[in-house]
Amino acid sequence: MSAAAAPRPVIELTGVTKTYGTGDTVVHAVAGVDLVVERGDYVAVMGASGSGKSTLMNIIGCLDAPTRGRYRLDGVDVRRRAEATLSRIRNRKIGFIFQNFNLIPRTSALRNVELPLAYAGIGAADRRERALEALARVGLTDRAGHLPSQLSGGQQQRVAVARAIVTNPVLLLADEPTGALDSHSTEDVLALFDQLSLAGRTLVVITHEADVARRAKRIVRMRDGLILSDERVAPLAGEPVGPRAQAELAS
Repeated sequence: MSAAAAPRPVIELTGVTKTYGTGDTVVHAVAGVDLVVERGDYVAVMGASGSGKSTLMNIIGCLDAPTRGRYRLDGVDVRRRAEATLSRIRNRKIGFIFQNFNLIPRTSALRNVELPLAYAGIGAADRRERALEALARVGLTDRAGHLPSQLSGGQQQRVAVARAIVTNPVLLLADEPTGALDSHSTEDVLALFDQLSLAGRTLVVITHEADVARRAKRIVRMRDGLILSDERVAPLAGEPVGPRAQAELAS
């Protein structure tokens, strides 16, 4: 009997370049990047302002297209796809977590978490059930009816994490996820990322903070649009997660 095929990588970037401008004003924001992220990996991408990490994040998130090179997301070549197709890919395959939460202000936590499911055409009853399950996984069942203005920064970011995982995407992509949080809320969110990683989720975190990056399994450092280093690390994980919690977060 032949061995089972290895799972395909979540991210495959080959010779990816992104340039802006022409002639003497051309800027090489990303200058020929090769990067593979396997299923279940937890990667931190670091770099100073202008290093190319934000442009790389936009390419990985299908928010921008490379000028040259190939990008496969979960085996799908996303080059030259129509915007409507890219929108469906983003909704189904990527869970986004942003620095400023990006919650709709006059909408409850529950409704905010339901939004990706609504865009996917999921019925109201299913949406509510799945959104409540996602809020339970981040410890916010009792805040389901609260507006963002009634939540702390850390709670808002946990709502954003619930919204990111509710569609069960292949990739969680976080852009400076602790940049707007105090130290206590930062630890809460990073502990949640630890749990998601232990449960087998694939995470890519864009950050300039070394303490945030050290929670990952792998640190990719960028400079001048290039990958300067790519190394495995022993993550500084938070509290261990039991098998039941791991199963719930992975589901």
